[in-house]
Amino acid sequence: MKLFDKTVAAEVASKLLEIKAIRLQPEKPFTWASGWKSPIYCDNRLSLSFPKVRDLIKENLIKAIQHHFAGVEAIAGVATAGIPQGALLADALGIPFVYVRSKPKGHGMENMIEGKITPGQKVVVVEDLVSTGGSSLKAVLDLKDAGFEVLGMVAIFTYGFDIATENFKNAGVELVCLSDYAAMLPQALAKDYIDDDETLASLVEWRKDPSIWGK
Repeated sequence: MKLFDKTVAAEVASKLLEIKAIRLQPEKPFTWASGWKSPIYCDNRLSLSFPKVRDLIKENLIKAIQHHFAGVEAIAGVATAGIPQGALLADALGIPFVYVRSKPKGHGMENMIEGKITPGQKVVVVEDLVSTGGSSLKAVLDLKDAGFEVLGMVAIFTYGFDIATENFKNAGVELVCLSDYAAMLPQALAKDYIDDDETLASLVEWRKDPSIWGK
């Protein structure tokens, strides 16, 4: 797991905070599906409604793909939030696009992957957000099972959990992200989204062990 560029990471984090795609509420935590309490909620789909932010993300994801995954022949978005981002990238690069469902379509062809499947085609997977990496890596496995050659994955933001790093390492999948939690915190502090040292300390502690934070 790596950042594409530190300057880009700070800029993307700043813009995501500005448009409220990233919300920080340590005093009123969010609850994830896993049951974890979280001081942060990240919904990068909001970036699609802001043309300048959308272009910033698109342009840098393209640069990340061109730098790290030369020879890419198709883009695969992970449903649902990776679909629009992936389609934008595929259009800009002039290459095919497919997307991966979380489960097979319940009728018709019952497809897991939507779009033309070309065995051996070199594909880069696009995610909006990586937490533990479980659903992202499942999409990679589905693409490999369908015959694609997965070069790696790009994402807009990651929390940078150790378990995600370990999961991607074990799966042998290279992940390149535009920004992460560590890059976001200084931006939040500088722009007064964090207003005191106690709040900052709480946010740092969550990142260390989210499974017990807030209990």
